[in-house]
Amino acid sequence: MKDIVVVDYGAGNLLSVVRAVKASGAKPTVTSDPTVVTTAKALIVPGVGAAADTMWNLRTRGLDRAILEFIESDRPFLGVCMGMQALFEMSREGGTHECLGVLQGEIVRFPEEAIVPHMGWNVINQVSEHPIMAGIETGFHFYFVHSYFAKPTESDCVIAEASYAGIDFPAVVGKGNLMATQFHPEKSGPAGLRLYNNFIGLLD
Repeated sequence: MKDIVVVDYGAGNLLSVVRAVKASGAKPTVTSDPTVVTTAKALIVPGVGAAADTMWNLRTRGLDRAILEFIESDRPFLGVCMGMQALFEMSREGGTHECLGVLQGEIVRFPEEAIVPHMGWNVINQVSEHPIMAGIETGFHFYFVHSYFAKPTESDCVIAEASYAGIDFPAVVGKGNLMATQFHPEKSGPAGLRLYNNFIGLLD
């Protein structure tokens, strides 16, 4: 059975991610130990909540440096929701907060007139090829809960998009073995499990 490390930095949603990883045929290890993170074969950073709290929790535990070291190794990495937003340079959520800076761009709020959070099922449309999307057709629905979205400097990291409040925003981003989703695949039924299966398959 393949081992997957899930990062625990004090955010919620760990149980759902662990269940999805198990259902996809892998063995999840939940940890807040930076050493375990840097030596993982594959890493998942889930998350809910605000950017300021997320980055504070990562930094005070030394997990920010561990995650960056892991990503630099080009082993399979999956960020989910806040775990995706933290990959960008900065977030405008409740001020300006420096994030991990792996991907160029920032996290911005939906327009004031939009109802937030954007919550519920929404269709995604693939815009570039990537193994994480194998068997996931354009038009599949996934579950979202967020008030802020990624605005990349360059569009080449965008794998799939969704639309809300008249804005097309990145739903899946990635480069090589770095992948991340704005939606929660662990709460998205069979399509979400397929995405986890695709991620785990990168360990073959």
